Parts: sequence; structure tokens; C-alpha cells
Amino acid sequence: MEHLEIEVKFFIKHPDLIRSKLKNLGAKSNGCVFETNIRFEDKENSLIAKNALLRLRKDNCNRLTYKCEPDEKDSNYKIYRELEVEVSDFSTTQEILEALEYHPEQIYEKWRETFVISDTTLCLDQMPFGHFMEIEGPKNKIHHLSEELGFYWDQRILHNYLKIFEIIKEMKQLPFSDITFDNFKKYPACLSQKDIHLFM
Repeated sequence: MEHLEIEVKFFIKHPDLIRSKLKNLGAKSNGCVFETNIRFEDKENSLIAKNALLRLRKDNCNRLTYKCEPDEKDSNYKIYRELEVEVSDFSTTQEILEALEYHPEQIYEKWRETFVISDTTLCLDQMPFGHFMEIEGPKNKIHHLSEELGFYWDQRILHNYLKIFEIIKEMKQLPFSDITFDNFKKYPACLSQKDIHLFM
């Protein structure tokens, strides 16, 4: 069985307005959680070279995730093959990865409120550099809900948050690599609507 993650993102300026629209559409909120993510790499940095991700995440549980490009791509959506398992102990899992000669390469944080409509998941994300709406599910549902929420399809973002940060880091000449709220305290208005064309 192929485990595919199909999604798009939109940059948003007014998260409360989007939250209200979601509730009007009948979306059920699963609550808001704070995430800490660690991206791991090997000695050769071969994962990022092949556009793959090995990630350990802590929010209300601990999850180990591997993502890689699928056999077939679709330029309209961000699609990855995703394998994910829940693990009981965050620190021990990190020790296992390091024993296998993977090292922590990058930390990134976010606040995420998750909504569900039928078989579609909508995540209202507060990243240290801005707010985003992530819609994951069947392709036709993603497109339909994007319109229902008032997003313009040609403004969808197909990059992951790490790639978005790399573009911002170069553009703003940021002196750090970890995407944490502490690191961004000196850059409170880092991303604006006029910058969105850089990520499309």
C-alpha cells in the first residue's frame, strides 16, 4: 500500500477569519498543539540531496516520519510518500537514530490547530515566520475547500516549511538555521503577502 501525503499551503494574514470560515463549513477542531521537530541527516547529507526527510516530532505524542518523492508527480499539489509511526519515547528514539549515525541537522517549531472535514485535514499553522493554512486530502476536496475558504488557487504553495525558510533565510540574510520562535524574536514581520510569489 502506497502512503501518499497530498496537500497544498496558503499564506494567511488573518488566522481568526480563516478559523471562523472553517467553523462555518462544519469543520471539527482537534485542538491546538505546540510542535518540536528535529530533522535528521546522515554523514553525506544524502537525505536532503534526494529531497527526502527523516523527522522526529513531539506534540501531544511522539512520531517518527520518513518522507520521499513519489513515483508519479503532479505539479498542482505537493505530494510525498510518507511513512510514519508513533513512538513511546522521544529521547530514546533520538538516541537510536544517532546510534545509526543520523545526526540532528535542524530544529523547527510550530503551533498547529487541526480541523477535519470528512476525509480532509486542514491545519492552521503558526510558524515563526508567518501563518499558513495547510489542506491535506483527496485532490478534488483540496481544490474545493480552497475555493470555499476564499483562497486563490494560483497562490497555493507547494514547498514544505523547510524550503520556505531557506528562501526566507537567503532573502533576509538570517544568521541561524533552526526555525524556532526564539530565533525569530528579532524578525517579527519576516514574511508578508508581497513575498508569496517567491514560494509559488
